[in-house]
Amino acid sequence: MAVYYYIFWISSGLLFFCYAGYGGILFIFNAIASIFSGTKRSSQKSALPDVTLIIAAYNEAAVLDSKIRNSLALNYPKGSLRILIVTDGSTDGSFELVSKYTGVDVLHEAMRKGKSAAISRAMKEVRTPLVVFSDANTMLNPDCILAMLKHYDDPGIGAVAGEKKILSAEQLSAVGQAEGLYWQYESFLKKQDAVFYTVIGASGELFSIRTELFPGIEDDIILDDFVISMRICMGGHRIAYEPGAYATEAPSLTLREEGKRKVRIATGAYQAAQILHVCSRFFKQPRLVFQYFTRRLLRWYAGPFLLLTYGSSIVLAFSAHDQLYMIFFWFQTVFYAATIPGWMLVSAGKKAGLLTIPFYFVFMNYCLLKGFFRYLGGKYSVLWEKSLRQAVE
Repeated sequence: MAVYYYIFWISSGLLFFCYAGYGGILFIFNAIASIFSGTKRSSQKSALPDVTLIIAAYNEAAVLDSKIRNSLALNYPKGSLRILIVTDGSTDGSFELVSKYTGVDVLHEAMRKGKSAAISRAMKEVRTPLVVFSDANTMLNPDCILAMLKHYDDPGIGAVAGEKKILSAEQLSAVGQAEGLYWQYESFLKKQDAVFYTVIGASGELFSIRTELFPGIEDDIILDDFVISMRICMGGHRIAYEPGAYATEAPSLTLREEGKRKVRIATGAYQAAQILHVCSRFFKQPRLVFQYFTRRLLRWYAGPFLLLTYGSSIVLAFSAHDQLYMIFFWFQTVFYAATIPGWMLVSAGKKAGLLTIPFYFVFMNYCLLKGFFRYLGGKYSVLWEKSLRQAVE
């Protein structure tokens, strides 16, 4: 019986730490550290550097007009901002559409090799000290580049992660409510990460890097944004977080489409874990390894801990006759049971309210598990199918 006690408390402790405790501990640590930290040096005004904005756009003709207009309207000197769009493999007229615009450069070849290959090809054309990456289906706030630039006054900063926001207007799909709540929580964690040491991986919707630090990426990488930013961290630089630079994106059209996207991301996460070997740098970069292990690895592999916690609580509740474990058992049972009406509501296009929390928690872990087996089975491709998103007027 003793083994079940160990299983329950160890698995429960790991789950609590990776989903709640980590963010709480960093928040408290950062708050205390700010009290004893000295006054920060104000940044010096300097000439704005030249910047290249790279947008990989495969068959994005439906949104490219809006994206280009949005990019051209960014608050940055026109002579200092180069917009470079890669439309490799597109068959929907994306190349012809981009070619009509002045002030925008386009790269195109008939063969589609994936986003990582497109980014690598675009980087060979970059001559500016800074690069900004953004997805074709996201709209940027006008001052995003200016907001990110201030972090580069610190020579230890190698990249800056922007914030991702999900449109949450009433007319959008119910999936948007769940996705929006998730990204609000992620934004909180990124802020704490950056204050503690570094953001653990940037999102491709909006992030920037020092061009000289571009590490190169293999063509078969699924999560190009994560691998690029993590390799910059492993090279000894940090990733700053700038909520004043944000990319706005419409939510997935349906739960099925959101599932496709999350499974692809999960598959890419396990691929990245096998490629990067971040934990091997413990003695060189202990804070980076601590954040990566807790923030990423524990969450990616949390599924088995969920099963162990619930299974052991069942045994202890009905065998040890301990009221504490009976409470844990019923709490978990009600929590997981709540995912059913949550799933039914979201699938029907209705907002789930508080049921969003248990539903999306289980949904994410299901997608992680599916992505894990997809990666193990080698049933994935860098030429992924895009998820459909809610149309926004």
